[in-house]
Amino acid sequence: TGVYSMSGGLAEGIAAKLGKKNLAKGVKVEVQEKECNIEVYLIVDFGARIPEVAKSVQDNVIKAITTMTGLQVVAVDIYVQGIHIPKDEAEEIEDGVMEDIK
Repeated sequence: TGVYSMSGGLAEGIAAKLGKKNLAKGVKVEVQEKECNIEVYLIVDFGARIPEVAKSVQDNVIKAITTMTGLQVVAVDIYVQGIHIPKDEAEEIEDGVMEDIK
């Protein structure tokens, strides 16, 4: 899917230090009477097409929220907080950069 993980940011880091699990990791929801706004914070896989990943997540969130709650979803804002690069790929990138420098 291109999504490596959800990102909880600073609040998640503090909760982890306190030994607490953040069940809403990477999601912020503002609910009004019949509608809601959602923010999703992601870390994407290296090489993933970010616009496609964001659109897929938006579509899936809208469908899930509408189906489960009946609320109208006004907006699903996607915030890419980082890119996950597997260790072996990171080493290849580093080696390529070092070759370019020589």
